[in-house]
Amino acid sequence: MNIIAWVILGLLAGAIAKAIYPGHQSGGILTTMVLGIVGAFIGGTLLTLLETGKLQLTAASLSIPGIFVAVLGAIIAIWLWYKFSGRLV
Repeated sequence: MNIIAWVILGLLAGAIAKAIYPGHQSGGILTTMVLGIVGAFIGGTLLTLLETGKLQLTAASLSIPGIFVAVLGAIIAIWLWYKFSGRLV
């Protein structure tokens, strides 16, 4: 996937995840984009693990199912961030 597709997927997934997740998340557009890209890797890896049974670092693609998986991964990333940073949501 090229860099423009990563940016678009990151912005879409990060923005949707921030809107769905309860509480206030700080950060600007760059934080949202990075959150979405990390979410694409988390979601893609978990989906590959469920489908094949192998732990393999993969990312979601720029498609409707890919965005759905990336949003789920971004929600997991937000939860992990608040869990390990000690902040309250």
